[in-house]
Order: sequence, then C-alpha cells, then structure tokens
Amino acid sequence: MIQRESKSGMLKAVIYIVALILLIKLFSIQIVDNSYKLMAKNNVIKKMTVYPSRGLILDRNGKVIVSNDAVYDIDVQYNLLSKYPLDTNKFCELLNVSSEFVSKRLEEIKRMSPNRPAPLIKLVEPSTFAGFQEHLFEFPAVSYTTRTVRAYPYKGAAHVLGYLGEATKEKIDNSNGYYEMGDYVGVTGLESYYEEYLRGEKGFTYQIVDVHGRSQGIYKDGKEDMQPVAGYDIITSLDIDLQTYGEELMQNKLGSIVAIEPSSGEVLAYVSSPAYDPNLLTGRYRGKNYMKLSRNPLKPLINRPISATYPPGSTFKIPSALVIFDHNIHSPDWSYQCRGAYFAKGVRVRCHGVHFLPDVVSALKQSCNSYSCTIFNDMVMSPTLGTPEQAYNKWRNGIMSFGFGHQLGIDMVGEKSGNVPSADYYNRIYGKGRWKANTIISIAIGQGEVLSTPLQLANMVAAVSNDGVYYTPSLIKYITKSKKLYQPVKESHEANVRKEFFPYIKEAMAETVRSGTARGSKSNDFDFAAKTGTAQNPHGKDHSIFIAYAPLDHPKIAVAVIVENGGFGATYAGPISSLMIEKYLNDTISSKRLYLQERMFNANLTPTHEEKN
Repeated sequence: MIQRESKSGMLKAVIYIVALILLIKLFSIQIVDNSYKLMAKNNVIKKMTVYPSRGLILDRNGKVIVSNDAVYDIDVQYNLLSKYPLDTNKFCELLNVSSEFVSKRLEEIKRMSPNRPAPLIKLVEPSTFAGFQEHLFEFPAVSYTTRTVRAYPYKGAAHVLGYLGEATKEKIDNSNGYYEMGDYVGVTGLESYYEEYLRGEKGFTYQIVDVHGRSQGIYKDGKEDMQPVAGYDIITSLDIDLQTYGEELMQNKLGSIVAIEPSSGEVLAYVSSPAYDPNLLTGRYRGKNYMKLSRNPLKPLINRPISATYPPGSTFKIPSALVIFDHNIHSPDWSYQCRGAYFAKGVRVRCHGVHFLPDVVSALKQSCNSYSCTIFNDMVMSPTLGTPEQAYNKWRNGIMSFGFGHQLGIDMVGEKSGNVPSADYYNRIYGKGRWKANTIISIAIGQGEVLSTPLQLANMVAAVSNDGVYYTPSLIKYITKSKKLYQPVKESHEANVRKEFFPYIKEAMAETVRSGTARGSKSNDFDFAAKTGTAQNPHGKDHSIFIAYAPLDHPKIAVAVIVENGGFGATYAGPISSLMIEKYLNDTISSKRLYLQERMFNANLTPTHEEKN
C-alpha cells in the first residue's frame, strides 16, 4: 500500500515539473522572445547571404591597385508575383532598365528558380539604388542583396589583374557548395589564379519579414547569424608607376613590355597593348563592354606577354652563341670575315655589309647574321657531336635550358610554350637523315619555326644578367591578412652553359648600346646592356624587338619589348626599353631625353594608321 502511494506521488511530481517547464517556455515565447511574437503575425524567416569583401590587390610599394565599391542586386521571388504583381513601368523607371529586359529576365527566373529570391537586375550603383529603396515597400516580391564590385584607381594593368564574371555551372558544381547561381568569381589574371584567397568566406543573416517583404526584426537577435570573412590581400610584384608609364609608351601600338627583377624573378611591369580600362568590366554594363572589347579588331583582350608568340629575331643569337661555345665548337675570341651574307649551297642569308669580326663581341654588337649562321652550321655538322640530328638535339637542349620551348610557370592562366622545333619535327618534314644545318639555317638568327613569348625573352635576358641563373617568374610578392600568410618559393633554374662564357656576351650587349645597333637608345646618365632584334612578319611590316638589363653590375631590371609592325629593333622597342629602365632606376626621365619620350608617346602604329616620316 505504501509502495503504491509512493509511485503515485512521484508521477504527480513529474507532471507538475513538466507543466512548470511548459509554462516557463510559454512565458518566454509570449513575453521574453520577441522573434516569436513577430513570427505569429504571418511573418517568415528569410536567410540572406552576406557577401564578404574581396581581398585588396596592392603593388610592391603598398599602393592599392584594386579596391571594392558597394553595389546592389535587385532580387525577385517569382512565385509571389501572382499575389503581388509587379508594377513594371514604375519599376523600370526607378532602375533605368527596359521593360523588355525585365520581361526576359522574369521568364528565366520562372524557369530556373521560381520559389526563392533570384537576381532580376544586378550590380545597381548606389546612386540609383538610393532612389529605388524609398519605393521598395511598393514591390513586396522584391528584395535586394548588397555586393561589392572591383574598382581600379590606376585604370591599368588589366591583363595582370583580370576581371570577375558570373560563376559557370561547372564552377558551381565543383565548388563544394560554396558558389551559387549569380555569384561572381575571378575569370582571368590574378583574380582567377588566386580566387580562393581573394574571395573570402560568405556569411548569412536571418531576418524576419512580413508578407510585404518588409523587415520586422532580426531573428533571435542575430545569435544564429554568421559574419562574412574578408578575403586575403595580395601584394603584387608590380611597380604600378612603372606599369602605368609602360602603358603610356605603348598607347596606339600593338605589342608587349615585360620587366623582371633578375634577382627574384618578380615581374615589375607586364604591359599588353592595346590595353583597356579594367573598370569597363565591372558593374551593370560589364557584359556590353565585354562584347565591344571582344569585337575590337585590335584584340585588346589578348594577353600578349604570355599568349602571343613571335620569332625572336636577332635576340636569339645570344643563347645560341652561348650553347655553341659550351660545346667547344668555337671560342668567344674566334675571328670571322663576313662577306655581306651567309652563303651555302642553295642558301643565302643577307647581312649588314662586309666586315671583319675579331670576336663574338664585335659579331653581336653589329648583329652579324653570317657569323651566327656559320657557328650554328659548324655545331650541327660537327662530327664530334654525332649525326646532324644528334648535334641539333644538343643545341636544342641548351636553348631550352634558357626557358624557351616550354612554359615558365608564371602565376597566370594561359601561358604558351613557344616553340623550339624538335629533330623529330624536321624528320617528318624532310625525312630522317635528309636534312642538315643549312636546311634549317634560319633558326640560327631567330627566324623560321622558332617562336617565343615576350615573357620568355625577358626571362632569357634576366638569366644572362645572372650568368645563367633565372627564377620562375612571379606576379606576387606575398598574400597577407595583417601579416604574411603565403609567399611563393623562389624556384631557381640554371641554363646548361658554363659560366665562363657569360662575360663575353654581357660585354657584347654593353657595347651594343655604346657603339652598336642600340646606340640610338643610349643615355649619358646610365649604362645598360642590350640586344636589338627584328622579326620577319609575313603579314606586314617587321616586328621591332629589344631586350636589355641594367645596371651592368648587380642588375635590378631586365626588360623585353616587342612592338608589332615597328620595323627595326632600334626604332621603337629600343627607345621604349631604355625609357622603362631609366624610369625604374631614376624615377624620372632626364630632360635631355624628353624628346625621345614624346616621340614614343605620340607614335601611332595601329594598323589603320599610316605613319608620316
């Protein structure tokens, strides 16, 4: 009897406790927690994405070259339009869009995502949005999302920095749920290559909204919200002042400038011309501007420093001579009598007159074609190196050790390999054992099938300035968020040539400026070493090419310039190279050389222009 009464008492106690808990919970819901009050009035919880600020991009001196501006996406939930029809005329007037555009976009949203908010008009600028926001309550099915777009205060370096675009389906599917339809990602340049660092991490907030889309408060005082995490900042290797100057020099010209710091492989300037203002590819009119750029016959979207290839012309005589000397075919002090051309059975390669050359310094200073063809022939046909095919492969391997014929590995998508043709290629063309040095003699002077990117030329001259050592080119110094997070490893490479031969080549390049083919670009204020080049162009006037480095001791800059249809290397590429060097070393241009600067600024070599001389 006592046991039964005890069990009954325990049951009553449990009931009282449960009832007390329910009363406390009810009190909390009705009196304490305001979010439940709000929910009781036909309100709904809306999860809203909060996009992070994308990381900044700065130059090597800390100048901001890419920042962020606020914009707004105007979203619509299509399945609410039957209950709350859109006043299309007023909507379009407030946002300055056409009714045709809105109708077309609504059909897409109806088909793709009718049951959740989707972007109807993207990237609305703050001035337009401010006026629209005052009328937002009139459009219950409409909401908005705050985003940021990129801003470019220097209006340059577009091909390095890249641009953003909407994430493709493939990108969304491979993002482990990070990207959604309508998100923006890096498409080209550093924006693409370092996307995962720059993008940051999304946040979200839960808001309570009524049936008209009006905010009724923050759900649970924001306790379940997650704040976005800003992206990492990137400190690039670029000197933005040098970059801007290079773009000015190349205006109204087609071609490239690549400048490298020889001691690190860091890219100081990366000019692709024609250039364009990267601000054109941000905001609401990005798509329209992109179409204009893509239809431009001058092809401003081409990333010429890494994706355009050219015959390197006489600049190629430098690595070729070094490789030939390394195989003991001739020594740098071997003398040669040029007869005005290189003559062989069925072959004639013209030169710049008749001259006696006591050594390689004189040969390169005068850019003698005959000398370069002769030493190439002597190597490929040397019986000490085996068959012509075997000897050629030894020469090719040496050339490729300077970075030609393969990607250098710069942190940029789209780099081309150039071309140093293989012996197998010539076997297919001419038949195995049926070709000799004179069959392919044009590659001895950087013509024929050999092709190089502007980046490879700049890398080669950096290697020569370092006695054969070069570093994988890089466009960033480090990635940071208040302190260094990631810094690229300086991966070094060494050309397969004995160091004892480099002093002769470096002296030849210095003499080229003092009294050789580059003397028109010399300055009395600083010394530099260089080599001119002229690349034959079957489609028009030859391309002007120039490579250089400075100072002569402990070089700080190596540069390669290609001006398409510019003629001789000394005509345009040479002056532009020397001005770039002077700008970087001295931060200004001497008054004595301002005439040269003005001539480069004003020269117009675009295909539709006939230069008057």
